[in-house]
Amino acid sequence: MKIYVYEAPILRKKSENVTEFNDELRKTLDEMVETMRSAKGIGLAANQVGIDKRFFVLEIEDEIYKVVNPEIIKFGDDIVEFEEGCLSIPGIYKKVLRPDTILVRYQDENGNLIEKELNDVPSRAFQHEFDHLEGVLFIDKISPMSRNLIRKKLELMKKNSRPREF
Repeated sequence: MKIYVYEAPILRKKSENVTEFNDELRKTLDEMVETMRSAKGIGLAANQVGIDKRFFVLEIEDEIYKVVNPEIIKFGDDIVEFEEGCLSIPGIYKKVLRPDTILVRYQDENGNLIEKELNDVPSRAFQHEFDHLEGVLFIDKISPMSRNLIRKKLELMKKNSRPREF
């Protein structure tokens, strides 16, 4: 699957809910896991591979999450700073503030409803991928000066390379 990068319009669009849970969805989620692994990431949202639907995959400490129609029900009080990167913004890593604990609700690949509390890396990764489905990139959460420097760096990288595909 092709991973769309920084300026692709689909990355800025709020994704639509999934209404059908079928073999096509399950196959797409499996392909996304393989694409994420090939790219050495821990998460990948549907819009990052050109699909305008609300789902993403995560793999953290050998646990795979296939998340469909996610919601964040509650944010914890403790805010932590953590360095983030993104497969759609290659080579850029910045510290982002996020709640350390969240309560989430989502459907699995078969449509079963799951509600759970996430902490630490799973919490931050879930929030990062959830943001993708809202059309938000992690660089939107950093200072304007840092964001402008990143834009310039990405423009330079774009001029000097080919699009990434995994």
